[in-house]
Amino acid sequence: MDVLHVAAETGPWSKTGGLGDVASALPKALAKRGHRVVAVSPRYKEIPGAKDTGLRARFHLFGVDHEVRYHALESDGVVWVFVDNPCFTRGGIYGDSRGSYPDNLFRYALLTRAAIDVAARLPLVGGPLADDTVFHSNDWHTALLPSYLEAWRQMGRFTHAATVHGLHNCSHHGTAPSDSFAGLDLPLRFWPVLDMHGYVNPLKAGIVSADRLVTVSPTYAREITRTHGFGLEHLLAGRREQLVGILNGVDDAWDPKTDKHLPANFDVDDLSGKLKCKLELQRSLGLPVEGKVPLVSMIARLDHQKGIDLVEAITPWLMAQGAQLVMLGSGSEKYKAFFRETERRWPRQARGWYGFDESLAHKIEAGSDIFLMPSRFEPCGLNQMYSLRYGTVPVVHRTGGLADTVQSFDPDREVGTGWAFSPHDAGAFRDAIGFALVTWGRFPESWRRMQRRGMSQDFSWDRAGALYERLYAWAASSRRS
Repeated sequence: MDVLHVAAETGPWSKTGGLGDVASALPKALAKRGHRVVAVSPRYKEIPGAKDTGLRARFHLFGVDHEVRYHALESDGVVWVFVDNPCFTRGGIYGDSRGSYPDNLFRYALLTRAAIDVAARLPLVGGPLADDTVFHSNDWHTALLPSYLEAWRQMGRFTHAATVHGLHNCSHHGTAPSDSFAGLDLPLRFWPVLDMHGYVNPLKAGIVSADRLVTVSPTYAREITRTHGFGLEHLLAGRREQLVGILNGVDDAWDPKTDKHLPANFDVDDLSGKLKCKLELQRSLGLPVEGKVPLVSMIARLDHQKGIDLVEAITPWLMAQGAQLVMLGSGSEKYKAFFRETERRWPRQARGWYGFDESLAHKIEAGSDIFLMPSRFEPCGLNQMYSLRYGTVPVVHRTGGLADTVQSFDPDREVGTGWAFSPHDAGAFRDAIGFALVTWGRFPESWRRMQRRGMSQDFSWDRAGALYERLYAWAASSRRS
């Protein structure tokens, strides 16, 4: 198949979260499976190795013609295209310290239209992308793609192209005032597609227009039709038959056997290096170097969704158990203050690193015994899968991708890879951590078997790529029928 993947961020060149990871890994997985893949994202900054293609295009949006240039590079079997326009080169991806950029609707409408133009005009080995190309858009930013594609179909191009829209987080809709519709350069007949209670809602447009919808976990696919659709539940429920959930994969960079960030490597057959990682992590953070003390960790974006308030609520109890706590994240100033206060009160037990450090994240995953992920909702989640791969037992809220990837430990049947708690409150969270601490301290053989079960899970992108391959074929068949 020919596939065009378009997203507002693509790691490692631009990334704020899981979308950037997927937009990096999925195209490579598809190319590895023999498909011709073009991946399009903005050129927020200079991209080493990306060269100007010489192609130019102009799009009329919000009353003005805007020129874009296309830069491209090839790697891992994928043609990566970066859309260049001054509106993208501001330093931030979605906003700055003052908040989201007020013209984001324009910026990502421009990206979306440019992506379709790329599909039509980019010279490729074997010729331009085919008439039955599968277009994969993502989140609200590129959810207008099915609508803009209609104009090309009316000109006789991409008449058999299928559209798949990815839902990574339904809490962001890209909502804008109704008068912004006039600036999108869409025919008036598209107003009902975008209209949601008198506002322009790009995410709604993608949900009702795409041939198929995909979320990043099976449980989240069910949740958004009932409770976690942020006002879009009825629309998603109406498209239940065209909606699937596919778990994200884990990038090969997250492999304890080959991870270059670690002081010692290890694998499912030889875990001895994990203790070395723990001792070095303690030493580097200025904590007492003690292998017989449980080391509990958290890596998260610091906001309400991630359940940081539950971590804050149980911290005094956790410190009373004699555990060490290591936290890494950025976001709310409120939770930054929590980091600082925790370090002040328990200087020999707690460390809170505010910001993000990729190398430190790898070292924390490898050196910890227990990983905390009490998200209120979590479309997929990656850190719990990293933890499982690194033999770090996760304690998670039973929601979304967390429920799909972490099976609660049952000592009688010797099954499970961690603890998934419910309901979402401090008591249930504390109890789950308590079970984990008791098992770690008193039943080391059971703990070791649990680690190995987690490390043996298949979270590869090849597995996920095969499922996306099936989804695309399904979407394409709907256009042929």
